[in-house]
Amino acid sequence: MPIQIRATGLTDVGRKRKMNEDSFTAADNIGLYVVADGMGGHAAGEVASRLAVEAILRHISGAETGNDTAPSHAVTRSLDDDHPAPARRVLSAIRMANQEIVRSVHEDQSTRGMGTTVVLAYIQGRRAYIGSVGDSRAYLVRGGRIMQLTDDHTFVNEQVRAGTLSPAEARRHPARNILTRAVGSQDEVEADLVEQDLEAGDLLILCSDGLTTMVDDHDILDVVRRQGGDPDRGCQALINLANERGGDDNITAILIQAGPPAAPPA
Repeated sequence: MPIQIRATGLTDVGRKRKMNEDSFTAADNIGLYVVADGMGGHAAGEVASRLAVEAILRHISGAETGNDTAPSHAVTRSLDDDHPAPARRVLSAIRMANQEIVRSVHEDQSTRGMGTTVVLAYIQGRRAYIGSVGDSRAYLVRGGRIMQLTDDHTFVNEQVRAGTLSPAEARRHPARNILTRAVGSQDEVEADLVEQDLEAGDLLILCSDGLTTMVDDHDILDVVRRQGGDPDRGCQALINLANERGGDDNITAILIQAGPPAAPPA
């Protein structure tokens, strides 16, 4: 049986930036949750993140109603017999977002260099299909523990995987925000995909790096536990803490709480 989902998303400009280049959506009706963190000067980051969120929402909602609007080549590239339909939908939606941004740059050269990170969760039944590009993250909180589900596509994370940097060194490294992948920065994009079965009591967290550069995993866990896993209070508490610690960047978080299945009608 499908689990009950309760979700809240919030975004905040932070304390150092004049403009919020993050975008998000929480579309409970189709089980889609997206966070995008834009980059590029002269408001281009804001444009890139908004285009990505809109394209992903349009593609997933179109597929939900049987009206898949993706170009045939985008759909074909995302088809993989190893993945179920919702997973293919996630991958093709991210490719659609990439094409949308690339097309926008071709039409307006003043936005050249813009791109965005993307992390999304598409929940069908008890399973979350999580796609990601960049360093916006997805976490799972379960049984008093927190686990990062996505990999950061950054220069320093590559060094950590290679063993040349420790996680502690990576956290303080001056190049920690240099991305190795972003949506819209190239004609083609490779997205990571994670499939995660959900249990009653689980909490999924999607967030931009404006949260994770200010608040470490242990403190994220502590905040959401103190809020009893409540998405409304948890979101606001995480943003407040990131701002208390400097608010160096825009901060966006979506908290998705999994509850027990709905009781059948009498």
